[in-house]
Amino acid sequence: MTDVVTDEGPDDPRLPSAELRELASAHGVLTEHHTFGGAAAAAPAATLVAVLEALGVPAATPQQVTHSLQRARDDEWRAVLPPTVVVRQGDDASLPVHVTDGASVHVWLEVDGAEPGVRTHSHRPRRDLEQVDVFTEPRTVDGRSVGRATFAVPSDLPLGWHSLHALTEGHETRSALVVTPRRLELPAGLEGDQWWGVLAQLYSVRSGASWGIGDLADLADLAWLTAHRSGADFVAVNPLSATEPVTPVTPSPYLPTSRRFLSPLYVRVEDIPETAYLAAADRSLVEWAADPVRDLVTDPGPIDRDAVWDAKKAALEVVFTAPRRAARQAAYEEFTSEQGSGLRDFATWCAIVEHLGRAPRPDELGDPASPAVAALREQLAERVEFYTWLQWVADEQKQTAQRVAREAGMRVGIVHDLAVGVHPQGADAWLHRDVLARGVGVGAPPDMYNQQGQDWSQPPWSPRALARAGYAPYRDMLRTALRHAGGLRVDHVLGLFRLWWVPSGTSPADGAYVRYDHEALVGILCLEAHRAGAIVVGEDLGVFEPWVREYLADRGVLGTSVLWFEKDDDGRPLPAEDYRPLTLATVGTHDMPPAAGFLAGEHVDLRERLGLLTDDAQEVRRQARAERDSAVLALAMRGLVSDHPSEREIVEGLHLFLRRSPALLVGVQLVDAVGERRAQNQPGTDTEYPNWKVPLGDGAGNVVLVDDLFDNARLRSLLQAVREAR
Repeated sequence: MTDVVTDEGPDDPRLPSAELRELASAHGVLTEHHTFGGAAAAAPAATLVAVLEALGVPAATPQQVTHSLQRARDDEWRAVLPPTVVVRQGDDASLPVHVTDGASVHVWLEVDGAEPGVRTHSHRPRRDLEQVDVFTEPRTVDGRSVGRATFAVPSDLPLGWHSLHALTEGHETRSALVVTPRRLELPAGLEGDQWWGVLAQLYSVRSGASWGIGDLADLADLAWLTAHRSGADFVAVNPLSATEPVTPVTPSPYLPTSRRFLSPLYVRVEDIPETAYLAAADRSLVEWAADPVRDLVTDPGPIDRDAVWDAKKAALEVVFTAPRRAARQAAYEEFTSEQGSGLRDFATWCAIVEHLGRAPRPDELGDPASPAVAALREQLAERVEFYTWLQWVADEQKQTAQRVAREAGMRVGIVHDLAVGVHPQGADAWLHRDVLARGVGVGAPPDMYNQQGQDWSQPPWSPRALARAGYAPYRDMLRTALRHAGGLRVDHVLGLFRLWWVPSGTSPADGAYVRYDHEALVGILCLEAHRAGAIVVGEDLGVFEPWVREYLADRGVLGTSVLWFEKDDDGRPLPAEDYRPLTLATVGTHDMPPAAGFLAGEHVDLRERLGLLTDDAQEVRRQARAERDSAVLALAMRGLVSDHPSEREIVEGLHLFLRRSPALLVGVQLVDAVGERRAQNQPGTDTEYPNWKVPLGDGAGNVVLVDDLFDNARLRSLLQAVREAR
């Protein structure tokens, strides 16, 4: 990279040339950004080259940069139709169509014709599009004179996925046209009101019937208890997305193998109907499988996912062999038909990973469409069926949890969580190899809480490749995430606008932002949420452009307000009445210690112990104490705490403060309710801290089970205070 330098500074190989900057911008790569402190920072030349090459754009030499830039200028003109067109319902929109200059073209639309899994008539409504009088100078592209014709997109199209067609010179081209809601409407009764609920890391919330980890039956019980005894409107949980089919299992729920499918770790074996009809010998096999992990329920130590999965998998294999009633078999077949080839391919990946064990995957198995994969799928047909069945079982129990929540009186029910990305060696990385960028990982630039930046290692969507795929992988993922859900929290929703790409082998601080077509991504999110009847909460924390939050609010996507992050211009706690209305307001996040630990400054102690601080520890500790004192003063001025408040009183006061805000949703973290002090996750660490393995416990570290939640005095007091606050 020593020869791709600035025109002004040729002696510094770290600085990009003007042409490289132009090429990066043409592909949505930001050449500079503003840090959390407000200063401008330029992306190094090596970063731009690596990011461009991950996008499939050669840029390693000046000659490649020049050639790639010329192609970028003409790319739009090479295709007859745009790869995907996304419009808002009711908008007047136009469509550019590129043909040989002087050639005629016929453009039409088949209404709602591109949506798999939905029964439609064999003859779908067809509408011809009208050309509008917009002259654009022809352009010579690859030695051919290309003209542009402009067609009007009808403003009265229904919401949905439509099929776009163009016929010119005897060749037909197809594309997708997606009509999205102008705004995702809120549930009846929420506008102008405030609903509240509980936030939980489900794996940590265990019961006496759990197999060492919280499961979907525990979720249903948690929803019923908090609704009936406290009047909660929702329970929000961590991502329940698929993990590896073999041990070791990745602990982080935010690093799944697939965001579309579920983790069978959360299945309650005994709740599968076929379990009740097992023969005595088979029933004994299920019980024996559970024996090694039953005692883990009350173990205060790190959660052992590997032991749990070994036990559950053995039991599930027994239940899988049980015959199903005719209606159950029909329901299973309907599920597999509805989920289509995506489910079959995911189950194939699981079976192959299990088959290979620790052996490296041969190159011929790297492509899901290869003959080698087809042959192995045939050979492993029974295991493919097993992993398909697991998804059906998990989906049924997810549905039950939502039904129980709503029947218990919750106005929203279960709010599920969508991780920002997937494991680089996981199922989605294999299934979507053509639309995920390689050689880079998603992360975050340095901020005040993670001063070295973050590299989450997930491969990001490649923006143009995703558009060429008609956004189908994104749509299918959303549909599954929204199944049986009252709401969906989108982790790092700012990633629908831009993502911080970190080239492999470099520091997270040396990444660059890549822009996405947010109108398409947010629009499709709103469309699928509308169809599911769900609310959407975007985690819009971190460094962002000011207009982004306004855009999300305009589309009906709720934001996130975290009390510790909400400050006025002088750095003081933001007054409750100045909170944004369209938000989910909470005291903290799962990436911070619970309120009790945060008030004691334990987040500073932990980061110092793990070597994560770049500033002087004593200064950071002083700032943390000042932050605590400022928050307590704000509570005292509103009469929410006494002159010398206890920790418990402060924690309740913080939540009462949020209840006085105009935020439409207020969330109470379950760890705050029971007095837990330990963080579930410490960003910037891997094995240095038991991330995502901490069971729910009280202030002394004693395990708190679902069965005993309302025996916990702190929980009863806090939830009662929150319930009665408005």
